[in-house]
Amino acid sequence: MRVLKSALVICATVAFANFAAAKDKYTVALDGTFAPHAMPKLGGGIEGFNVDLANIIGERLGVEMDIVATQWSGILPGLQAGTYDFVVAPTTITEERAGNMLFTEGYLNTDFQFVVAKNSPDVADLDGFKGKVIAVNKGSAYDRWARGLEGDIGWVVESYGTNTDAVQAVISGRAFANVAGNTVSAFAVKKNSNIKLSYLHSTGKVWGMPFRKDDAELRGTVEKVIECMKIDGTIAGLHEKWFGVAPAAGSAAVTPLSGFGQPGYDGHESNGHSPSC
Repeated sequence: MRVLKSALVICATVAFANFAAAKDKYTVALDGTFAPHAMPKLGGGIEGFNVDLANIIGERLGVEMDIVATQWSGILPGLQAGTYDFVVAPTTITEERAGNMLFTEGYLNTDFQFVVAKNSPDVADLDGFKGKVIAVNKGSAYDRWARGLEGDIGWVVESYGTNTDAVQAVISGRAFANVAGNTVSAFAVKKNSNIKLSYLHSTGKVWGMPFRKDDAELRGTVEKVIECMKIDGTIAGLHEKWFGVAPAAGSAAVTPLSGFGQPGYDGHESNGHSPSC
């Protein structure tokens, strides 16, 4: 299996180098404070799932990746202004965004996941949290979502300044559960043996890489690399490295799609392209 995977990677590197544009360097952007996707590392620089993902894309295309860590609020405007060639930050594909940018197919699912104390009972659905205190990061999408369901579910939402503080509330017993993004929750559990993953609420959304509307060729070139990384298990390996768990069967991390872009959104090209490696 290792020999087969190595052969796939070598073939992919050679093949994708033929597709690469004339540029020998791409400037790409991400939020360097969004652990475990990108975060400061000891000794300087950044590390994380999306940092590795970007660098491997560069290696397979035979180009240098100039990864710029900056504030999320300026990343998409910077793409449109031409400051960045494309964006490697986790970016949820939405109808509004797909109307203004081209996206690759999704490479990770972006769902809501609960974290509970290690000895807590299993929870099979949202109703299992009735009467419980749910800790959230103040002002986050998870805060708004949880508060919007207070009347329906019957839980009590408490907000904290950071998600780390919200997780600590679970560890200390001040809250029954914390809800955050699935990858962030998995990373928290990976770092702390006192908590475990609980119920996963599927949003049906995925993260893709955004490009400018006039950059269909580059979008296609990068998407072919992403597809190959799904096929040869590279993304699955990064998933286990950074999140501590294997991606689910059928999830975006392991499922290459036909055409270019995410089906169901503007910018998707159903042009007969079949993923290969």
